[in-house]
Amino acid sequence: QVQLAESGGGLVQAGGSLRLSCTASGLTYSFFSRYTMGWFRQAPGKEREFVAYISWSGGSTYADSVKGRFTISRDNHKKTVDLEMNSLKPEDTAVYYCATARAEFAEVVTMQTVGSWGQGTQVTVSS
Repeated sequence: QVQLAESGGGLVQAGGSLRLSCTASGLTYSFFSRYTMGWFRQAPGKEREFVAYISWSGGSTYADSVKGRFTISRDNHKKTVDLEMNSLKPEDTAVYYCATARAEFAEVVTMQTVGSWGQGTQVTVSS
């Protein structure tokens, strides 16, 4: 059973930066490297939405709302996936969740194809 643990959330002023990290356990780095990893977020009163993912092969995709401001990266040997967030806006305030794709070697991860979720970390951006 894969377990994901996020860290790095907090309170930051608009225009500031935060770096979120997600560490996977319950699997070897070899197996971790086979999974596309993603970040999602859920703001108060809103549905959970896609933020970014990085595929097992290293390609990345971003939601339009964060493109150019956020960068996703992974370290397979450390079994981590990070989300560097710059130029933060109040509308980025949300609980951020790390997730794995359900299937090995899947090229994408969506809300419908998530295999495991982390517990989430709060990001609050003040204006």
